[in-house]
Amino acid sequence: MVLDDDFQLAQKRVDELITLLDRYSHEYYVLDRPTIEDSEYDKLYQELLKLEETYPALVQQDSPTQRVGGTLLQGFEKVEHDLPMLSLDNAFDLEGLRAFDLRLRQLVGDNIEYECELKIDGLAVSLKYEEGRLVQAVTRGDGRIGENVTGNVKTIKSVPLKLKEAVTIEVRGEIYMPKASFVALNEDREEQGEANFANPRNAAAGTLRNLDPKVTASRNLSVFLYSMVQYGELEIDSQSEALSKMTELGLKTNPDRAVFQSIDEVWTYVEKYQEKRTTLPYEIDGIVIKVNQFEEQEQAGYTVKAPRWAIAYKFPAEESKTKLLAIEWSVGRTGVVTPTAIMNPVQLAGTTVQRASLHNVDLIKERDIRINDLVFVRKAGDIIPEVVRVDFDSRPESSIPFEIPTECPACQSELAHLEDEVALRCLNPKCPAQAKERLIHFVSRNAMNIDGLGEKIIIQLFEKQLVEDVSNLYELTLEQLLTLDKIAEKSAENLLKAIEASKSNSMERLLFGLGIKHVGAKAARLLSEKYETMDQLKQAPKEDIQAIDGIGEIIAESVVAFFDLEAARDLLEKLATHGVNLTYTGAKKRETMDESSVFYDKTVVITGKLEHFKRNDLKERLTLLGANVTGSISKKTDILIAGADAGSKLSKAKELDVPVWDEESLMKEIGQ
Repeated sequence: MVLDDDFQLAQKRVDELITLLDRYSHEYYVLDRPTIEDSEYDKLYQELLKLEETYPALVQQDSPTQRVGGTLLQGFEKVEHDLPMLSLDNAFDLEGLRAFDLRLRQLVGDNIEYECELKIDGLAVSLKYEEGRLVQAVTRGDGRIGENVTGNVKTIKSVPLKLKEAVTIEVRGEIYMPKASFVALNEDREEQGEANFANPRNAAAGTLRNLDPKVTASRNLSVFLYSMVQYGELEIDSQSEALSKMTELGLKTNPDRAVFQSIDEVWTYVEKYQEKRTTLPYEIDGIVIKVNQFEEQEQAGYTVKAPRWAIAYKFPAEESKTKLLAIEWSVGRTGVVTPTAIMNPVQLAGTTVQRASLHNVDLIKERDIRINDLVFVRKAGDIIPEVVRVDFDSRPESSIPFEIPTECPACQSELAHLEDEVALRCLNPKCPAQAKERLIHFVSRNAMNIDGLGEKIIIQLFEKQLVEDVSNLYELTLEQLLTLDKIAEKSAENLLKAIEASKSNSMERLLFGLGIKHVGAKAARLLSEKYETMDQLKQAPKEDIQAIDGIGEIIAESVVAFFDLEAARDLLEKLATHGVNLTYTGAKKRETMDESSVFYDKTVVITGKLEHFKRNDLKERLTLLGANVTGSISKKTDILIAGADAGSKLSKAKELDVPVWDEESLMKEIGQ
């Protein structure tokens, strides 16, 4: 069969786009040297996405569009490593390194080269490539058996889905969470009343083992590869050559590595990075020292647990001791009340620290932290100061346990400690501290994007009682703004113009700006695209909302609970009165669909084992034909597509008189 010209042109363009996007992604995520603007990358990505939606047969396994994360996993398959992933022996001082050097010289002679690398504090992983394509990713596990996390690893943008050469190899390395991603993640978790991750390593491990690949995709993990354990016919004689070859293949390796001729040179390298570690954008906990030549590695051999030719120098934990003077409580926009330790100033990782995170009340109780205690402080991920433990030996007998507050520090309402949360929460919807934080969020870039309206101005607006909630922004006058400090007439006029311009924002920006618990920018867009107006979303039942791909039960419950609040409904009425747009005006996939399709505007559910389709491929195909593919049967379901061994959904469809199609009927309808 001869392919039509349009398909051939599309196929050629898809290949070009994948090559371009892979190159730009490698420059951005691996080399940290982007050559195009983000907007240009997004434009090319959207072009590829549109071509793949129009021609599903052109979707390639290693397309950048396939990194978004697939369906929810039921668990992780256990995989036995072809070669065990051994641990390393440790050294903690120069004497330990000298003893390591002496042992090696006795085994392989004096002519040794040492290859030194930064020890990334993350989660060890093995990646297998067949003919240049990623086919498997497995965690270290117990060193012999790990877990298959291929679906999650494919969402990590610094892991190439396709190498620059069609080689079959196995490489190993460390998946980690950059410090910036760690800070953003914990800030979000604190805002939602969830427990913080203790450090980037725990965050990376929890993220990589999450059963929802979409969660992994959202948390911006990265990777450094540090060894090639199976390299086929590649001519490689040393660790330094292996790392260079891996870099050539498009794999991300750490550039801060070096080869030395003596253990004294190694120690200079160790001291250099012990001093520099806090300035790196990722967390390291030491230096790995390896014999460089593979022939000498084989000569040195292995113990039962570790290679004799490598050792990990572990940095000492950097902690400082100081006196805890007070605990300060602050209220976030969702009502979460967060404690902060106020301490005597202390030097920590090159900076003076006087405030440290205590995270939540459960942590204060668990660690028995009290006022006037001497406490040990460190920087989580070398970034956020936190109290890690108390010096109980120095505590006086007269010390009394810290009394957890029962009233909100801002509005004096009674605080709640909900069963499913680790945080205290103020439930007063009119709490002024929450209102201020909600307004700061409302005007932010990803929400209503009101240029010029920063935190300092918002604080003044509250202090002068010019605003109580976000609707009051649209009532501000030039005269009122001119009463604020450092606001001249031109600035005030520009601010009023920015506020006026925000009225025309599409619905998803407003929905995100309202600060509904668990509703991020992506969820706001999915909800807005589905329901199109705030009124329709307000009336939507929880079952329909949670059936949207990418939403789920937790977000659905939160949305329904928000619209059940009288205060929320009143706020939306006020915004509508002020002329704020409550309608989705963004681009909709439906605009490109064939309205004559039998699936157009129909709600479809898929169940059972399919013989002729992969479930995700079928779901995408039906969506492109105009269907709304959901996961649960209801009276609103128009068609159930049932494969073999269909269970309760088939029974429920028959009870509700929902039309049931088998695969043969489906294939006839879509012309396959």
